[in-house]
Amino acid sequence: MNTKHTSTVILIPGFWLGGWAWDEVAQHLRDAGLTPVPVTLPGLDSPTTRRDGIRLADHVDAVLKTVRDVGAPVVLVAHSGAGMLASAVLDQVPELVSRVVYVDSGPVADGTVARPDLDPATVDVPLPAWDELEAGGASLAGLSEGALRRFRTRAVPHPAGPLREPVRLQNPRRNDVPATIVCCSMPSGAIRGMAVGGGMFAPLADLTDVCYVDLPTGHWPMWSAPAALAKTIARAAHL
Repeated sequence: MNTKHTSTVILIPGFWLGGWAWDEVAQHLRDAGLTPVPVTLPGLDSPTTRRDGIRLADHVDAVLKTVRDVGAPVVLVAHSGAGMLASAVLDQVPELVSRVVYVDSGPVADGTVARPDLDPATVDVPLPAWDELEAGGASLAGLSEGALRRFRTRAVPHPAGPLREPVRLQNPRRNDVPATIVCCSMPSGAIRGMAVGGGMFAPLADLTDVCYVDLPTGHWPMWSAPAALAKTIARAAHL
């Protein structure tokens, strides 16, 4: 692997997770000569942390600070629901991201709300039961019993504020940042088809430089296929 173009890779986890979720992937990235920076978003560091005052802007600002602190363009990796945060960051600082990697995720449209169904009184959202996750399309394929236990034990209820607030996007330059779509739960062909058909995948059609990579596994490839995911990210970092 060509490591002379080393990059800092910022890793944003999906719902209920902290930076710990990237531990195995981060080690593989270090072995590949990259510098991984896993992010733990506000309110997701501990089950005892107060989450009633956390807003979407707090999560966006946390990632923005991480990006700006590097002092050079970074590779931004977003898993699952973190695609909304990646879109918001690219909207503000497209010049500071050399490539964005969406892991079973993708860009969102202006005004997108992750959970518009949430009651205004809800403070946080605990990790659902396994069958509920799978019924919602989040495949557990490839996860060992140990990984499932770790997931259940370490998961933190997700702050409700960021889930029920709309993301605001206004800078079309975010669509010019090169993007890699890592397709795990669904094959790339299906996602490409849905992108031109509108709906939640419609923002993919606005990207000017995008490539698709199939990594057939479940929705949490950082545990089911950490080496393969890290290799995919490392290749994206060197494009």
